[in-house]
Amino acid sequence: MQKPHFETNAIRTQTEITGEKEHSTPMYLTSSFRFDNAEEMRALFAGESEGNIYSRYSNPNTNELIEKVCLMEGTEAAFATSTGMAAVFTSIAAFLKQGDHLIASRAVFGSTHQILTQILPRWGITHTYVDPVHCDEWEKHILPETKMILLETPSNPGLSITDLEKAGKIARKHNLLLNVDNCFATPYLQQPAKYGADIITHSATKFMDGQGRVLGGIVAGRKELIDEVIFFNRHTGPAMSPFNAWVISKSLETLAVRMDRHCENALAIARFLESQSAKISNVLYPFLESHPQYELAKKQMRLGGGIVSFELRGGLEAGQRFLDELKMITRSSNLGDTRSIATHPASSTHSKLTEVERLAVNITPGLIRISVGLEHPDDVISDIEQALGHIT
Repeated sequence: MQKPHFETNAIRTQTEITGEKEHSTPMYLTSSFRFDNAEEMRALFAGESEGNIYSRYSNPNTNELIEKVCLMEGTEAAFATSTGMAAVFTSIAAFLKQGDHLIASRAVFGSTHQILTQILPRWGITHTYVDPVHCDEWEKHILPETKMILLETPSNPGLSITDLEKAGKIARKHNLLLNVDNCFATPYLQQPAKYGADIITHSATKFMDGQGRVLGGIVAGRKELIDEVIFFNRHTGPAMSPFNAWVISKSLETLAVRMDRHCENALAIARFLESQSAKISNVLYPFLESHPQYELAKKQMRLGGGIVSFELRGGLEAGQRFLDELKMITRSSNLGDTRSIATHPASSTHSKLTEVERLAVNITPGLIRISVGLEHPDDVISDIEQALGHIT
């Protein structure tokens, strides 16, 4: 039999079948597990044998989710965290110590920016921001104490595309860990490990769940690296709950078909937005021919993703008016839902950045980010069109 495809792995990976012979994996809502004898208990705690000890360490539901993600991302191991930001923090803190330095793409999520600028400096860990697009300039910022390159591609919310192949070559040349936030693309659209990424993070809250129900995060990578992540998480505690793991694992069964529709809808909406040049000055979507890294996006992504960003000509006032006039599209800071969501990043997800910091990554006062859902695209376009009609 041939090697299973992505969609088959997402559906047919099932780690536990009980005596009831269930067709769908049950929930294992237990905090701990029992041992048949003292020797089994000793061997498990010593790491000499594999098995479940405590749900902060592992659980059949998180085990199944992890196995699916590893097959999707092409990695050896993974760990499931309580939230996406727990995954991002863990992917840094498990490897860096006082005196270490990392270089990071300037185009990162607002909370990632806070970790880099407000939290890590408390422990003597420093960073240098670099342009997400011009990888050739990164090497001049690498110091003797540099240990990691951190980036997200496509970026949030500016949808900058970083050349993963170039980033991987730089990391290998300087013996650095390449840490890639793959949340927007999901493993269906992009597998950073193919380009040399050592660590891959996800907010599983977003497209992986896909319906705005639960929180979760994933850190994936080579086994020796994930062993460090597991050690860090076991003793600091940000593990995913079995219930959330069960929900997300079931959601992954439909990831491919959902992402196909998200991407199809998003491209249609991006093309409509480009036709509204009187009120919109710029539309950002990786698979639009007008995107600055269109060719690169086509090279390293299967499709363009479910996020579209655009800049209204009226600035902050126009952005707020647009949100207020929406009738169907939800005003929320979340993304990756079946329902389309509109966000004003400058006053919400990236509000803790200074104006100078926001403008450096093209987050202007009039920028709107839309997470395009699974509604009929004509209905989403209709809502956008009527909201634009209220902007003068």
